[in-house]
Amino acid sequence: MPAVSEIPLHIGLIQCGHVHPDLAPTLGDYPELFADLLEPQGIDLTTFDVDHDQFPDDLGGFDGWVVSGSANSAYEDLPWIHRTEELLRTLVAGQAPVVAVCFGHQLLAQALGGRVAKSPDGWGAGMHRYELIGDPLPWMAPPPDGGVRIIASHQDQVVELPDGAVVIARTDHCPIAAYTLGTSVLAIQPHPEFTTEVSRGLVERRRDRIGPETSDAALASLSEPLDQQLVAGWMAGFLRHARQ
Repeated sequence: MPAVSEIPLHIGLIQCGHVHPDLAPTLGDYPELFADLLEPQGIDLTTFDVDHDQFPDDLGGFDGWVVSGSANSAYEDLPWIHRTEELLRTLVAGQAPVVAVCFGHQLLAQALGGRVAKSPDGWGAGMHRYELIGDPLPWMAPPPDGGVRIIASHQDQVVELPDGAVVIARTDHCPIAAYTLGTSVLAIQPHPEFTTEVSRGLVERRRDRIGPETSDAALASLSEPLDQQLVAGWMAGFLRHARQ
């Protein structure tokens, strides 16, 4: 028998949006970015572009699910968002392993009774350091200094958790930066799949929306190294652990 960490996983990617069209052709859209992040961890992805109404017909045959970011807000009244909420509730009810990122993190909380709103502190952009709360969980390799450095790109965030959810990472800007729900849900506000180049391109194109001071600080932060592969290992470890 191979070790658990060596077992390949077939994961459904619920793609809820697209990387900026100026950037995606050269830097990758969500399927390429998540593949670059997770394929080294033994994860094979099949994409369902739900914001173009491409939903899975059969939830069987997958070892778990990853839910992507989006430029939309979780509370927008759009048919594909409501349908995706129903899909997420079905997955959680069936205890399918789910890792939800950024918009996915927000939509999952909302679908299960939590609340999403704009941060009173404005945009989170560039590299942020996320402080872990409590001891590392069984699927976590401990970070060297008690936190991880990952790209943020959001104005909305979870402000009320669904019942039973537990916060596992935070920043001053984003107090609910990651949470778990039972043993089958891991939700992460920042973007472990985003590279420095993606973040720089987004900040430069959103400078008017983000504001000059926050944009300058975000761009300056990108000289710091990222902990992408450490968090990728957490995601893969969680998906494997949740299947046991």
